Amino acid sequence: MRVLVCGGAGFIGSNFIHYLRERYAKYTVINFDKLTYAGNLDNLSALANDPRYVFVKGDIANPLEVDRLFEAQKPDAVINFAAETHNDKSVHGGAADFVMTNVVGVQVLLDAVKKHKVGRFVQVSTDETFGDLALDEDYSFKEDDAFKPNLPYSAAKAGGDLLCRAYFKCFKTPVMVTHCTNNYGPYQYPEKLIPFFTLRAIKDSNLPLYGDGRNVRDWIYVIDHCRALDLVLHQGVAGEVYNVDADNERSNNEIANMLLRYLGKPQRLITFVKDRPGHDRRYSLNASKIQKDLGWEPIHDFETMLPKTIEWYLGNEEWLKRLEQRGDLINAHISAETVREPAAS
Repeated sequence: MRVLVCGGAGFIGSNFIHYLRERYAKYTVINFDKLTYAGNLDNLSALANDPRYVFVKGDIANPLEVDRLFEAQKPDAVINFAAETHNDKSVHGGAADFVMTNVVGVQVLLDAVKKHKVGRFVQVSTDETFGDLALDEDYSFKEDDAFKPNLPYSAAKAGGDLLCRAYFKCFKTPVMVTHCTNNYGPYQYPEKLIPFFTLRAIKDSNLPLYGDGRNVRDWIYVIDHCRALDLVLHQGVAGEVYNVDADNERSNNEIANMLLRYLGKPQRLITFVKDRPGHDRRYSLNASKIQKDLGWEPIHDFETMLPKTIEWYLGNEEWLKRLEQRGDLINAHISAETVREPAAS
């Protein structure tokens, strides 16, 4: 099989490429990535001399580039990780890039899959399309719940997902959509919570928590997500949607405290900052469908894998140094004006 991985130089995409190459030695993997700030070919340096790995630089929102890609590489299957994902950027930096990649880019890929008669297409999406839940609400979103996105990022992802539904209903395009919760693990760009806080803590910098720090997310180890995507790619039913959730809900405050305890850093580093607009309170997905239909379940324990993830960042100084040459990763997204008082507990 020839698998086209769009956005394969990013965090989840690069982990998925490594997973495919280890699991399916005879597959050819084509990585198509625009290499924006979060795309990093260092994530895939171990495959540089692999004859069954191909990198092509390009933009999923460019129809000419995508059509040339499909003509040249002739993929049997496509999986799309390519997306603008950082919520802070969508709030403070504008939504145009998010709409272009997360909506127009998906439309361009769907047209290419349809034109070139590709057998399978997996669109990787997010739990944020459903909106949020109250902290005390005893509910997890199901695949057929209505979308109620609260941020430009999640609204753009919802738009791409709805295009997938429309192309299946109208053209029978063989697309499947997955929604997943917060991933953690190696190769994650350090704007995200766990690597961001880890790198600040080892420098004895404050850990800025939005609002009261009680916002809750489900956390899944990235390889468990890759395992789920592998099953959807090979066994999923066209037109279906699958939720992926590890049943591991944690507040941001809890994550910060776990990191500090592991690193032996003082709790006073936790600093509450002004909440961002549209900050969703809680995300939770019901993953019973993928468990029942495809036999998936998470196998990695958070208490084990969080320390291993922290150690990965501590042990990959060269990877971090090369990223730091592209800008100040530690302080880029928190301005001094937002800092309030240290946490009392």
